Amino acid sequence: MEPSLEVEDREGGVRVLTLRNPARRNALDDALLARLDAALEPAPHVRALLVRGAGEHFCAGYDLSHLGPPGADGRLPDDALVACLLKLERHPAPSVALVRGAAVGAGFDLAVACDFRIGGPDAFFIMPPARLGIVYSPEGLARAARLVGFAHAKQLFLTARRLDCQDALSWGLLDECLEAEAAEARALALCATLAGHAPKAVSGMKAVFGLLARSPLSAEDLGHVRALRSEAFASEDAKEGRASFLEKRAPRFTGR
Repeated sequence: MEPSLEVEDREGGVRVLTLRNPARRNALDDALLARLDAALEPAPHVRALLVRGAGEHFCAGYDLSHLGPPGADGRLPDDALVACLLKLERHPAPSVALVRGAAVGAGFDLAVACDFRIGGPDAFFIMPPARLGIVYSPEGLARAARLVGFAHAKQLFLTARRLDCQDALSWGLLDECLEAEAAEARALALCATLAGHAPKAVSGMKAVFGLLARSPLSAEDLGHVRALRSEAFASEDAKEGRASFLEKRAPRFTGR
């Protein structure tokens, strides 16, 4: 089955976005990411978003075959992903992630880009860039740090620690951890509540929260971060990280 995104506009202004890529636990690829980006175009009738994965998993990350070295034009392999998740984070309609099973890498960041996260008992979170030899985007690092604090964010990103539902709840990564059916019902009820309030008030306060949370990097800082990320994406260690992940073995990093 080809990867797809199901877009369902329900009564009351709730748009349900369901990732479907069963062969890869709903991992994102370029085509699926493009569909998600298109579905995130603001529309007057969309007052709340529910983001979820089909079946047993939320999203197992970004297809590693698309994470090679930077392009000749300087584009990084995850530039489109970074832009799409910023679009979700800054969407005028509030969003709820229903997390069941894996939320790994880009799936972790997809959940964090939502305003609220409801987890099932089997939900787990992993951020593996250190095992893949890449420097994660400053936008994603900032999102995680705002939720769980810098100390916990360093544990997640630098050690690739796995958090189960209860740990994610205690760290602030999840808002609620419920049994599977209750989690889905709660996520839909929260979306209905959000969609039922005054749209301009909700979107306005969401925008202000976004402004209050940001600490913009200078142009010089951004250039330095981009250079670090480009060097990492082009490294031998990044190639080894992808290969070891796909071959299900321990990586052999050399620092090159």
